[in-house]
Amino acid sequence: MELQLDWLKCFVAVVDNGSLSGAAPQVHRSQSAISMQLKKLEAAVGRQLLLRDARHLQLTADGQVLLGYARRLLDLHADAQSAFHGAELAGRVRLGVPDDYAAKYLTPALKRFAPRHGAVEIELDCEQSTSLIPRVEQGELDLALISRDHSRRGTLLFHEPMVWVGSPQFDIWRRDPLPIAVYESVSLARRSAINSLALQGREYRVVYNSSSLAGQIAAVESGLAVAALTRCSVPEHLQILGEQEGLGPLEPMQVAVYRSRASKGSRPVDHLQQLLIKTLRISAFQQA
Repeated sequence: MELQLDWLKCFVAVVDNGSLSGAAPQVHRSQSAISMQLKKLEAAVGRQLLLRDARHLQLTADGQVLLGYARRLLDLHADAQSAFHGAELAGRVRLGVPDDYAAKYLTPALKRFAPRHGAVEIELDCEQSTSLIPRVEQGELDLALISRDHSRRGTLLFHEPMVWVGSPQFDIWRRDPLPIAVYESVSLARRSAINSLALQGREYRVVYNSSSLAGQIAAVESGLAVAALTRCSVPEHLQILGEQEGLGPLEPMQVAVYRSRASKGSRPVDHLQQLLIKTLRISAFQQA
């Protein structure tokens, strides 16, 4: 049997939204209709793609494989439609991202967006999430990739692990009190680090303050301190520290895409927001 695009659209929508109910508005179908489309797709490939129970969905290994093909097929279909029937996107998107998410997460998405929409101008600002959030609220930025400060801020994409890091050339973590490098006082990463140490009853002293990722890494490299960083931003030459070094776990960051109300109705912002969600969201059943 051929793989019909409607089946693939339903499949990808369920993956991206984490549930049949969440996918229903996106594909304009009822939950029962989506369930039927998924059954037809599984029958066509002859494999089980999703494991479902009352509360969770999880991709099977075959589902993971098909997901990559499905996204490429739907992207090509969208490109073909746009070439013959779509109006070219034009305008400006003011986009914000913290330093630690820029290279790992934003760059791949922009590499997909820019060639398709060359008439859209991207203005990119790199700042900490605590600075980006008010700028989105004030309409100075259209979109931002942020570590969200509460559960209703933006659209959740995935959880980014936080880790302690030190230089393997210095055993700074053996010192008491522990010297730490931290971000500014309102930083979520700083809060996570201090809460972790407090739970352990570990004495510490702040020896370095910096709002930049480069500054945090420099402090660790020089043997001045240890720091709490997002896992995606840790250079290979630094050492991730844990229980063996006497450091407890850190709460992960909730990474979300946050959009301004002022950008409502902007087609370029619509397209980039959806691309970020599709390419960056890691649903609960993909992490399981």
